Amino acid sequence: MGKRAARQIYVEIPIAADMDRLWQLSQDTGLHPRWDLRFTAIRPTQTGADGTQRFSYEFRLPFHTITGTGTSLGTRTGLDGHATSVLKFTTADALSPIGPGSGYWRYQPYDGGVRFSTGYTYQPGWGPLGTVLDARLIRPALGWATALSFDRLRLWAEQDLDPATARNAWLVDAAKRTAGIGAAAALLAAAA
Repeated sequence: MGKRAARQIYVEIPIAADMDRLWQLSQDTGLHPRWDLRFTAIRPTQTGADGTQRFSYEFRLPFHTITGTGTSLGTRTGLDGHATSVLKFTTADALSPIGPGSGYWRYQPYDGGVRFSTGYTYQPGWGPLGTVLDARLIRPALGWATALSFDRLRLWAEQDLDPATARNAWLVDAAKRTAGIGAAAALLAAAA
């Protein structure tokens, strides 16, 4: 029996902002980590004559920083105004739950904004354990982090709401909801 291919992570969101603003916020390596939960830092390392950009990235954890490298090529050549940015990435970090992969960002203008989408996949890290955990834990968590990141980008592009402010508001809301659920569970347990 052959190995089953891992499912691509796909996220799409409409953003009521113009293409130039969205392109700048998403393509600028200094701005990208501010809204994208999957990165702590992205640093350009080389730009080719063809527009290819090599970069290094980091994701800081409490006791370790995962590092890797990638290559991206952004294009804005569609006749209908659409744009696509493709990338490949890899890491030699044994503690990274994701290994080499590739993906794209697609920008599709519509009346009043841009439909922003991504699709990406990768080889799981951590050997056989990583393969098991990837489908059950890692890939769903990355899909969730990507969707939350896209919403932070949307708020920044549409309302100029700083991503750190959006993150803090989300954390406060999550804490309130968790406390509410905990209080309801305690009341139900006391009433039983």
